[in-house]
Amino acid sequence: MNQSHPLLRERNGHEASVSYSELLFDLIYVFAVTQLSHYLLHHLSWTGALQTLVMWFAVWLAWQYTAWVTNWFNPDLRSVRLMLFAVMLMGLFMSSAIPEAFGQRGGVFALFLVLIQVGRTLCVLNMLGWQHALSGNFKRILGWVSISAVFWLAGGVCQGETRLLLWAIAVLCEYVSPMFGFPLPGLGRSSSRREWTIDGHHLAERNQLFVIVALGETILITGATLSELTPWTPPVIIASLVAFVGSLALWWIYFDTSSKAGSEAIVHAKDPGKMGARFHYVHVVLVGAIIVCAVANERVINEPASHINTLTAAVLIGGPLVYLCANAVYKLFVYQRIPLSHLVGIAALVVLVPFSFVTNVLMVNGLTTLIVIVVAAWESISRARKTEVTSP
Repeated sequence: MNQSHPLLRERNGHEASVSYSELLFDLIYVFAVTQLSHYLLHHLSWTGALQTLVMWFAVWLAWQYTAWVTNWFNPDLRSVRLMLFAVMLMGLFMSSAIPEAFGQRGGVFALFLVLIQVGRTLCVLNMLGWQHALSGNFKRILGWVSISAVFWLAGGVCQGETRLLLWAIAVLCEYVSPMFGFPLPGLGRSSSRREWTIDGHHLAERNQLFVIVALGETILITGATLSELTPWTPPVIIASLVAFVGSLALWWIYFDTSSKAGSEAIVHAKDPGKMGARFHYVHVVLVGAIIVCAVANERVINEPASHINTLTAAVLIGGPLVYLCANAVYKLFVYQRIPLSHLVGIAALVVLVPFSFVTNVLMVNGLTTLIVIVVAAWESISRARKTEVTSP
């Protein structure tokens, strides 16, 4: 199948790097992650958690689909770059609407999300040509994002639980359809081997940069919360130190032991397109967990001596727990095995749940951070030993 085109990246055996225009594009998602973490903190209820989850998937899907486009197309070319900047502008308005997405600006949030998903796909088809070898894939994508657009826009004009339900359906349309190749009557389904001809290094790096964005939010929220508090009491200082060390431990678990191997896993996979899709499926959970950890840090720094309730426990323990689970799945994709350190860490966090209700939030955050540190150190030492054994 001839996939040559002046706007497509050259597949010449060299690893493609993330461009400066893509890095600029990601700044909008720094803002979006901040908006989401603040929304969850100010709406800390089960309903608020579900609303944040739906909006997070919406934000991630808009970023994910764009990341795949810039994997196929060369973002250093003017037409591709202008498309990227147009999506960036739409993302700015979408992210700005997040605080009132389930209030007065639901229609605004939905409209700009639809403009991103549908508009970008139409732009790609016009640039690529409707008869190109890759056009069938984008026609199917256009079909599915158009189906989801109906639910996004309908939800934008509804209220309350109806909006949440319709938007959840829209998320499922865009998240699940790639698993089956965007199947549509008359258009068939996309082949991950023939049509998802991705650059593995670039796609892995894009995911890694988004993890950095989320981890940056945990550090920024720690500093911002600390700067607003007076006086700096010993519990506040300790809570800030715990939050910072916890962020480093989250970074260590992901980047020290698997970031390079993740890139190689896509490059050397029998079906790179399918492996790349799996990376996106797991990273939406992994990055979402980091956002929850950022919310937990702000809650603890503000009220280090407060006692825990069910929702607070879900945030304080659930964030690290989901993060370790997502990393375990990620490393299953990369190494074909789940590290024992992750399983032990997951078990320790589960055991911590009943104990957490008899102490304060600072103690719970300290214990979860300790567990994450142990997992990070264990996995790092284990990887170092395996490297020594396999080295000539």
